[in-house]
Amino acid sequence: MNAMASSCDRRTAALSVTNGGTLSMIVGIDLGTTNSLIGVYRDQGSVLFPNSLGSVLTPSAISLDEDGAVLVGQAARDRLVTHPGRSVATFKRWMGSPRETTLGARKFRPEELSALVLRSLIMDAEAALGSKVVEAVISVPAYFSDAQRKATRTAGTLAGIKVERLINEPTAAALAYGLQKRTGSGKFLVFDLGGGTFDVSIIELFEGVVEVHASAGDNFLGGEDFLELLVSACAKDLGLDLAVLTPGELAQLRQRLERAKREISPARPARVVFTAAGTAQTWTCDEDRFAVLAEPLVQRMRAPLERAVRDAKLDPSSLDEIVMVGGASRMPVAARLVAGMFGRLPLRHVNPDEAIALGAAVAAGMKARDARLDEVILTDVCPYTLGTEVAKRNPDGTPRFGFYHPIIQRNSAVPISREDTFWPTTDDQTEMSVDVYQGEHPMVAKNIKLGEISVPLPKVKDRAQKGVTVRFTYDINGILQVNVKVDTTGEQRELVLQQNPGLLTNEEIKARLAALADIKVHPREKQENLALIARAERLYEEYLDARDSLQSYILTFRAVLDSQDDRAVARSRRELIEALDAVERA
Repeated sequence: MNAMASSCDRRTAALSVTNGGTLSMIVGIDLGTTNSLIGVYRDQGSVLFPNSLGSVLTPSAISLDEDGAVLVGQAARDRLVTHPGRSVATFKRWMGSPRETTLGARKFRPEELSALVLRSLIMDAEAALGSKVVEAVISVPAYFSDAQRKATRTAGTLAGIKVERLINEPTAAALAYGLQKRTGSGKFLVFDLGGGTFDVSIIELFEGVVEVHASAGDNFLGGEDFLELLVSACAKDLGLDLAVLTPGELAQLRQRLERAKREISPARPARVVFTAAGTAQTWTCDEDRFAVLAEPLVQRMRAPLERAVRDAKLDPSSLDEIVMVGGASRMPVAARLVAGMFGRLPLRHVNPDEAIALGAAVAAGMKARDARLDEVILTDVCPYTLGTEVAKRNPDGTPRFGFYHPIIQRNSAVPISREDTFWPTTDDQTEMSVDVYQGEHPMVAKNIKLGEISVPLPKVKDRAQKGVTVRFTYDINGILQVNVKVDTTGEQRELVLQQNPGLLTNEEIKARLAALADIKVHPREKQENLALIARAERLYEEYLDARDSLQSYILTFRAVLDSQDDRAVARSRRELIEALDAVERA
């Protein structure tokens, strides 16, 4: 196995981060399903900024308190138990869709919820840097669709930043591992299993180029799905009807099982204690049982792995290294799958929770042309096939419509431009409509329609004189341009697919931006106290035997907060943290 030194060892930024060196004001952001992170590239490598609680991981969760103010992060995650109707998480999975979530009296789209997380991250970065952040490189799953990528850009706009670039998560992971600094060439497989998505990319490095050969994945496969397996198995074993549990009880069960999922190992079965219908329940799961439960999801992971290797036209033995990133990649079932398929152990020397953010920070430094970074060319691929609808002739000569004709095949290097020529199905046709689709199915009905464009045909009877050339051009920012030209007349029509069905229009973005500006966000200096209260309230909901003492702790802490005595607040906060830790250890 080749040894590689990481250029991005984990470091947490301190308040003195602005001292020394030239700072790149383009930040790198990992906008994750479960947790999100932010950082920059500095003299010593990538630096991640801690939130107000001192952690570089900010849970991707949003809650509205009773006054209508927004809570982001750990406080919001705790309120999933105590205030489930005013709290939400895992909304990254809904990006690119028109789904709305009701929190209290307000409705939020996925872009808006993500924008609130981005705002919180930016506040943390600005607190550490002492200056304003206006530009960012944001990571996205390699298998994110055109609509999901545009929704991510919209989230950045709503958060008040310019998204300089979207970088695919596996590419960011390669940068975090310092693969771009490796001498000579090499081929690597990046296995990225996060909270909500699964990506596989085959990357080749040579002469300062990081080239993506193939990407595959599943946008609805991640740690959350493994958690759902445990929830279902637990309910079945204990005879629980999940439908009759209160939202708070269900959220409590999910939190306990999420903790158990991280603890399961060959030497340590996970034991879960929770309350359902007012009764304490206990459930145990060992690694063998979990492996059996997870087998269907493991098989779903196998398919993208095989597809990526096949599309890259590689023999698995020609891979130099396999890199595993994403918090869910820690599960033993994931490592066993990779080791079984490729006959080797993967690299794991960068924290899988932080690898993508560290790499996004490197990409931000490259975008800012940081002198400390060697010039590296990052290439990307189009993750989905792009094409149009055509008709095929039946044996009797009649046309049968609805077939998919690819123009740009998936995993083509971008930017790319491809064209093809089409003819009308009948001699008397006066107009041709070109529908634009994205997907891999031979029938267009099973693919995603992105738009359509029509062009008038010349008034001649001969169908052969009505040829139309259709050109698709796809750039590195995920924008597809469609040009349709009538060969005999030269008449052209053009369609730039910057919007997709279900995405916000420019006018809607302006309206949502104004609405978000009216939402109160608690000052950063209050976040630690708010998170502590949210944690205490969650424990009150979960631990029946400790309710009297917890209520007393909450009362005392709130009284000290009302005093506005900073020293007393700090002392009381430490005491409350110790008390809550003791409750959870009991």
